[in-house]
Amino acid sequence: MNGKQTDERLPSPWVSLIPLAVLTGLLYIVIRCFGGDAINGGSQIALLSATSVCVMLAIGLYRCRWSVLEEAIIDNIRASASAILILLLIGAIAGTWMISGVVPTLIYYGLQILHPSFFLVASCLICAIVSLMTGSSWTTIATIGVALMGIGEAMGFPEGWVAGAIISGAYFGDKISLLSDTTVLASSTVGVPVFTHIRYMLYTTVPSMLVALGVFAVAGLMLRHGADSQAGLYAEALRETFRITPWLLLVPLATGLLIARKLPAIVTLFLAVVFACVAMLAAQPELVARVAGVGELDFLSGFKGVLMSCFGPTSLETGTPQLDELVATRGMAGMLNTVWLIICAMCFGGVMTGSGMLRSLTAIFLRFVRRAFSAVASTVGAGIFFNLCTADQYISIILSGRLFRDLYASRGLEERLLSRSVEDSATVCSVLIPWNSCGMTQATVLGVSTFVYMPYCIFNIVSPLMSLLVAAVGWKIKPGK
Repeated sequence: MNGKQTDERLPSPWVSLIPLAVLTGLLYIVIRCFGGDAINGGSQIALLSATSVCVMLAIGLYRCRWSVLEEAIIDNIRASASAILILLLIGAIAGTWMISGVVPTLIYYGLQILHPSFFLVASCLICAIVSLMTGSSWTTIATIGVALMGIGEAMGFPEGWVAGAIISGAYFGDKISLLSDTTVLASSTVGVPVFTHIRYMLYTTVPSMLVALGVFAVAGLMLRHGADSQAGLYAEALRETFRITPWLLLVPLATGLLIARKLPAIVTLFLAVVFACVAMLAAQPELVARVAGVGELDFLSGFKGVLMSCFGPTSLETGTPQLDELVATRGMAGMLNTVWLIICAMCFGGVMTGSGMLRSLTAIFLRFVRRAFSAVASTVGAGIFFNLCTADQYISIILSGRLFRDLYASRGLEERLLSRSVEDSATVCSVLIPWNSCGMTQATVLGVSTFVYMPYCIFNIVSPLMSLLVAAVGWKIKPGK
């Protein structure tokens, strides 16, 4: 047997469904048993159990060599290495930006400026603009999103609505940004110039965003909140706990300048941590001493306090229980369960790919492609399906693009229609899947379960549906139109 065995004997689609069915069943049981604590080990065991089922079927029924499966697992984990590093740095940002007073300052001024009735719409638009400029939904959510989450909680909004507005705006801006890695990846995988790809995406993303803004506008007017009293108490408690000063806004400003210079995400995030550490020692020496567990700050205790704010967890007493929970940080340590989950998800995606089971299942989509609508529907379905199986948006983009590229050409359909359909599904929907690297990351960063924010990510839900609607009516899908 050689490494091409899966090409010679492709697994049956029915057999290939077994690991996915096992994973779905186990995750359902785990979530019912542990709820929001499922990420602390239960979900990882479910993924590894489904992985072992896939391995047994591949080796037992199709004589697939373990070395082939192991190589596929290693390739998957290698592909996710940068995402893991970014996730750890986001944890460090969450800790340092909180203890330094950057996030509390943003929350404090946000409470003074943002009117509760338009808070959800404003949050969505702010995140869209920041994500458009930065090209990164992850960075936007981890910085501005965290601050907006705190403002929303202070105003008394349900956390699901606030997280949904933040994620919707961040992903919209990401999709139409020239700096977005997923936008560039989707266009380059299919072979479409990035400017053409973005212009063509506007026909589905802009209507989807308008629908989202409409929903958030209505929700902001109808939802009950306690802004008049609670927000004032939060603002006063923040001022008593932290040294609130406009100078701290230089940290996010400097981070934005680094992003504008198009530095790599890892470098930018690391420098954002460094800036926050300097601001922490300059603006919050008393807090650093409290974090370090000493009464007076010196060089060693300052170094200890800075490190503890990076790797966490840390907690502060503000006199307001809800605010205590808000300003408590987990740092890098709070990201370890998510890293563990990503690695387990990559193992499952690797054996599904290496065994040929994933290819066997995707062949089902190809049977339904006849016209433009069926092509788009199959592409959208495949993008969501790949996210479910591989738990990674980058792998989903590449697989969807490569799978349908020749098929679109044989049907006389333009490549830009494929690139748009791929990004409307493989990228936008990734955050809605609890065990996907995007879903896990945003749930961890925002402190809200994926199942809680999922129904309120209006843009992410409407975008693939809008792609189908545009294809169904035949608008902007014909060559040369």
